[in-house]
Amino acid sequence: MTVELLHNAVRAYAWGSRTAIAELLGKEVPTPHPEAELWMGAHPGDPSRVVGPDGSRSLLEMLADDPDGQLGAAHADRWGSRLPFLLKVLAAEEPLSLQAHPSAEQAANGFAAEDAAGVPMDSPIRNYKDPSAKPELVCALTEFHALAGFRDPLRTAVLLRSLDAPDFAPYAELLASQPDGDGLRALFTTLITLPQTALDMLLPQVLDACVLHVKEHGEFDLECRTILELGEAYPGDAGVLAALLLNRLVLRPGEAIYLPAGNLHAYLHGTGVEILANSDNVLRCGLTPKHVNVPELMRVLDFQCGDMPVQTGAETSPGLWSYWTPCPEFELSRIEVGPSVHVRVDHSGPQIMVCTRGRARLSNGSQSLVLERGQSVWLPASDPAVVVEADVETQLFRATPGVE
Repeated sequence: MTVELLHNAVRAYAWGSRTAIAELLGKEVPTPHPEAELWMGAHPGDPSRVVGPDGSRSLLEMLADDPDGQLGAAHADRWGSRLPFLLKVLAAEEPLSLQAHPSAEQAANGFAAEDAAGVPMDSPIRNYKDPSAKPELVCALTEFHALAGFRDPLRTAVLLRSLDAPDFAPYAELLASQPDGDGLRALFTTLITLPQTALDMLLPQVLDACVLHVKEHGEFDLECRTILELGEAYPGDAGVLAALLLNRLVLRPGEAIYLPAGNLHAYLHGTGVEILANSDNVLRCGLTPKHVNVPELMRVLDFQCGDMPVQTGAETSPGLWSYWTPCPEFELSRIEVGPSVHVRVDHSGPQIMVCTRGRARLSNGSQSLVLERGQSVWLPASDPAVVVEADVETQLFRATPGVE
């Protein structure tokens, strides 16, 4: 098995951090511009480059030239020359847009319909950039804040009733009278389709009610603080009201959430490792100046409700924790090694590993490579296993195709 270093692109978005990714990569901080995502994989927009003795080469080109050798025959049969996952380090200083992703069937149908309608691929109103699903999982590296999934409607009804905003009372009662998925759908649809004039009158009342709730140390302090932050960042945005209906999560390092098709979510703050299917399909709901297609969003959203499951990973072997998803596109594992623990890793398909803490040595009997914090490697499909060991406490994350 060949173990090869990767050179990866850093994506600059306005919501990113000027310190988190730069510190991981050992660069000077603060950076001149926000850095939001470090991409590791073969996404056509910014493929990683594999570093060899004679220079570097695009991983995208390597897969196209030798899909069987790089992905393994079984995975090449399933995915062609396409790496099915994209691995990221994501650093959010400010909230991302409120969004959901389609299922495979929805994506295929939507992509075909927009192609048939002649919607240009670069059009700001284009919803589907490819015919693929985009499930994702994020694992916290720091304390990580997010909105994800619709809260139990009974709890949401209590929250909405606790807000002393006279004009909002009818909306609260709409859910209280039907505290289930259908009631959530009805209230959500009503809130995100409010005329701007009505929204401009209602939102200030809700924000004032949140201020009062926080001052009085109410039961939903964190939720109300979040609404106040979103209201300041996105004045007049219907997504601020929609956020009232979602679970407010604080993940500790090592904890993860899986976001299936139809799950409405927004990352708020923190740094994490994210793995997702190699797709660009996003249906936005709010907290963004970008296009929001309400009918298409409603077709995609899943109004199942309740607490959002938080994973800590299952220790499948000493030092190796795996995060379960039903996705054939990807699996994420966390590796913890140190002076007394080494980990043997193998997989029938390709692997990407990134070191997020410490320093590791990777070896397979014929080759050895030291992986520093912030560095990542590409391991093409092969039989020999790689042993990961370290003389200091070290953490790595590994991305592979999922198990079907």
